[in-house]
Amino acid sequence: MPKGRKKGKAAKPTAGGGGRRSAESRPSSDNDYDTADNASVVSSTLSDTQSVAEEAEDEVDDTSAQEQFEEKLRDCIDGTTQKSAEGRKTCLRGMKVAFCKKFITDFVADRKITIADGIERCLKKGKGEEQSLAADCATLLCVQLGPGDDCEEIYKDLCPVLQIVLLDKSAALQARSSCATALGLCTFIGASGLLQVRAIMNTLESVFKASYLKGDGVPPSHSPEVASLHCSCLMAWSLLLSIVPPSTVEEILDVHLKKLPQVLESSHVDLRIAAGLSIALLYEMARIDDEDFEGLKFEHLCETLKQLSTDSNKHRAKKDRRQQRANFRDILRGVAEGEPPDETIKFGFESLYLDSWARKRQYDAICQVLSSGMNTHLQENDLLRDIFELGPPINTSLQGIHKVTKFERHMYNAAAFKARTKARAKSRDKRSVVVPQS
Repeated sequence: MPKGRKKGKAAKPTAGGGGRRSAESRPSSDNDYDTADNASVVSSTLSDTQSVAEEAEDEVDDTSAQEQFEEKLRDCIDGTTQKSAEGRKTCLRGMKVAFCKKFITDFVADRKITIADGIERCLKKGKGEEQSLAADCATLLCVQLGPGDDCEEIYKDLCPVLQIVLLDKSAALQARSSCATALGLCTFIGASGLLQVRAIMNTLESVFKASYLKGDGVPPSHSPEVASLHCSCLMAWSLLLSIVPPSTVEEILDVHLKKLPQVLESSHVDLRIAAGLSIALLYEMARIDDEDFEGLKFEHLCETLKQLSTDSNKHRAKKDRRQQRANFRDILRGVAEGEPPDETIKFGFESLYLDSWARKRQYDAICQVLSSGMNTHLQENDLLRDIFELGPPINTSLQGIHKVTKFERHMYNAAAFKARTKARAKSRDKRSVVVPQS
């Protein structure tokens, strides 16, 4: 029995011998067509209105989120002076994340003294992790402020405290390593002259020189923590070397081109790589005035670098060997052939070219501090754009770039879902019937 008919009732015949079309589905006049067109226009207008409303809602959400962000950051700044050590560490972590995540130079400049006082208090009274976090925040404070009187003032206050912690052998090694990194980058940004730069370089060398060969020519044996401290000091030293004027390079070459190759014999891979990168930077700076510069024992140095670039000693971890070979292949080309690094960093709609050892060292040092916030600061931070010669920040709104609204995302997803459904339906309709063969 056909579906839809009740038992005992026959279907009524229709006039004209065919199935009649429902009056609701057949427009009776032009007015019906006009009504359909008007409905389309109204639907389009409603869609545009909804889109504008969504954009306004997004702007309100952004403003509210920014206010909440600043309120939480103010609480973290105030919390660095509380009595609880755990509370101070929590607030320092919050400051560190906030300074990495966003470029808020105006907000920071208005509170620079309060922030610096809290950091100084944590460096003096804190221990271990608290001092390490405070040193990181000191670095990020200088990155937020950029070069100028404000940063120089903060640098003068914090630099002596950072040096005290770095040279304090009773302090935690993690804290001393963070202070070494902070000293290098803060001096890079806030030092007012060459004398300050050279003084900090000497302070850093006074720590990592313990990794030079002993008097009997045997490399010293250090714990991983001590080697990490020496590595931080050496990397901070090489960062400051990248801004030393050519007139003083010869003096540095005479002293350190004899000593740095000794660190290549260290048993710690990070320290060996740090020494290799510093040597490549020294040769790059020496060849600014003398393209054919080689220095003493050049062939022996190249042979050592070649061995490190092909090292396959089984007593070293596989990851360490791979990391070492990758770095020393580039270092060998830089020293033996004068070939600079060639890296491209893409962020947003821009690109940064690392075409010298000095620029690579500067990028790596800042990237180590900013971590995941590096791209944001490259786009907005005047300090970084000046260091890497990127020019003033680009206004993306002038390029016709706009934020996708919630409504636009919803409509796109709906259209994609509809297309997938149609494609799957066609595939289901084309199922082949398999006829068994006798």
